[in-house]
Amino acid sequence: MEENMNLPNKLTIFRIILIPFFILILAAPIFSGSVTIAGTVIGNARWVATIIFIVASLTDFLDGQIARRRHLVTNFGKFADPLADKMLVMTAFIFLVEIGEVPAWVIAIIVCRELAVTGLRLIIVENNGAVIAAAWPGKIKTTTQMLAIILLFLNNVFFAAINFPLDQIMLYTCLFFTIYSGIDYFVQNRSVFADSF
Repeated sequence: MEENMNLPNKLTIFRIILIPFFILILAAPIFSGSVTIAGTVIGNARWVATIIFIVASLTDFLDGQIARRRHLVTNFGKFADPLADKMLVMTAFIFLVEIGEVPAWVIAIIVCRELAVTGLRLIIVENNGAVIAAAWPGKIKTTTQMLAIILLFLNNVFFAAINFPLDQIMLYTCLFFTIYSGIDYFVQNRSVFADSF
């Protein structure tokens, strides 16, 4: 295990460790009160949790960049990095449903897509290990997910004052690319099911 503990893997583990703190801050009455930023009232628990989410999201970007540039890709990283990403994003979306910021049906679609693609990736690895890297629709999905989550937790700060629903725009853009990238991934890997029909 020691040989796998390179910098990218340490960043991935750090991201996973941040998730329980993210949950604790939102679930437990630790931070009461609120602050006002640019005319938008934000609960203290929400902005503190958002900072943790941003830090965790930055480690998601950094570990992949470092692993590729320094050729530090490991089996642990291939497993843990996407898992940590999904754990973080799904946890955030579930809390957004709980506090009434996001419709449950939107998150149900996102969760189903992630489970389907994860299952397909496992089948591909078992067959020949040639997993196709995320294409641009998947990258747009990830980016808009992160932006939507941040804006939704912060009550659309900076844009609420001008009545511009950027948080909702990001959410439904994310939903569109979640569906589109999922379909695209299955189409690109349709050969996996060639013996099924």
